[in-house]
Amino acid sequence: MSLSGTRTYVGFGFGAIQAGLFLYEAFRSGAFRRLVVAEVVPEVVSAVRRNGGRYTLNMALPDRIVRAEIGPVDLLNPNDPADREALVQAIVGAEELGTAVPSVQFFTSAEPGSLHRVLARGIRLKAAHGGPPSVLYSAENHNHAAEILSEQVASEVPPSERQAVLSRIRFLNTVVGKMSGVLSDPAEISAAGLAPVTPDSQRAFLVESFNRILISRIDFQDSFQRGIAVFEEKNDLLPFEEAKLYGHNATHALAAYLGAICGATTIADLRARPGMMSFLRKAFVEESGGALVRKYAGLDPLFSPAGYAAYADDLLVRMTNPFLRDLVERVGRDPHRKLGWDDRLVGTMRLAFAQGIEPRRYALGAAAALARLAPPLLEQPDLSIDRTLRPLWEPAKPDEREAQRVLETIVAARARLVAWRRAGCPAPDVFFED
Repeated sequence: MSLSGTRTYVGFGFGAIQAGLFLYEAFRSGAFRRLVVAEVVPEVVSAVRRNGGRYTLNMALPDRIVRAEIGPVDLLNPNDPADREALVQAIVGAEELGTAVPSVQFFTSAEPGSLHRVLARGIRLKAAHGGPPSVLYSAENHNHAAEILSEQVASEVPPSERQAVLSRIRFLNTVVGKMSGVLSDPAEISAAGLAPVTPDSQRAFLVESFNRILISRIDFQDSFQRGIAVFEEKNDLLPFEEAKLYGHNATHALAAYLGAICGATTIADLRARPGMMSFLRKAFVEESGGALVRKYAGLDPLFSPAGYAAYADDLLVRMTNPFLRDLVERVGRDPHRKLGWDDRLVGTMRLAFAQGIEPRRYALGAAAALARLAPPLLEQPDLSIDRTLRPLWEPAKPDEREAQRVLETIVAARARLVAWRRAGCPAPDVFFED
């Protein structure tokens, strides 16, 4: 396959989601003649250029790994003045753009090549020269990433131009339920039989084949035809974002932290642990699902008992796909963030409480995450949990009664977790039910 369409796609950040979702789907759509990506790591840019602008993607199917070669892709370093100018000109002619940087904090910097600054300049020129209207998919795993980026771009546009400039682009939130990763250990890459990004690269992209991505509804007055047609528009994306954070992400984290306690190396190892998959399913369906179905009943087939159970069953199979090589260590990283007041573990507990459901299983996940963050909290059960959790919650300024209820539930869960570990991590669906 080669680039044969008429459209231009511009991405920011050359990681697994950019390479394995946006670029891959744009490439195979046949709608694009040019693919451009901003990447600030010079060695990565050089490696792809040496390979004629092409890179290799590894995709995990349920029963094997397949490879795809994508390109040519123009990688441009926005910190290089010449590349930055070429990137701005690409934005002028682009119909679709996508950001896939590590977090919304990476939208801005003091540098001339800051993402928001480059975007603002390109869209200003688009408006001035009659460039095509465009949409931007923001994939930073934040419920309001699109709104944040829109405001930051607007801050770089003179007030007299803002209406005309912002009328040329729509910033869209996304729900990217696609699991992916970048492997950098040569031994692991070789053992898995993966192809590196380029022949002389030390990294490999590994993504699942899933591509049902939800995006905000596009509200241009005139009709807008997307080249990446596989994405599904929703009038209100927030309920689906909550399903991902408090269902998919929460259960993935629960699996990782319990897996770490019982010595699992990969998430796929949990398939062989007696009672583990049953336990995870109960958490997903009864606690997360029970709460979300009550909150959003009637909104969409997803938010029904049958719809949410099917969602959970599909994800549990995908999470534990052995060909995805999803490490417990990787999924469990950043426990301080995942224990945040609004994040996947504590946030799911709060959602459940608000809907009259006791989140006993996700409380175990929170206690296990605390053990990862501060091991003495599990080794010495008399130590206070408050001193570790409250600083993580302080930015959200939580209600004291709600915070106390969450703390008490996690303290009780810690005692159960200690007993489970001392018992040798037996089948959790039986041990914790008893």
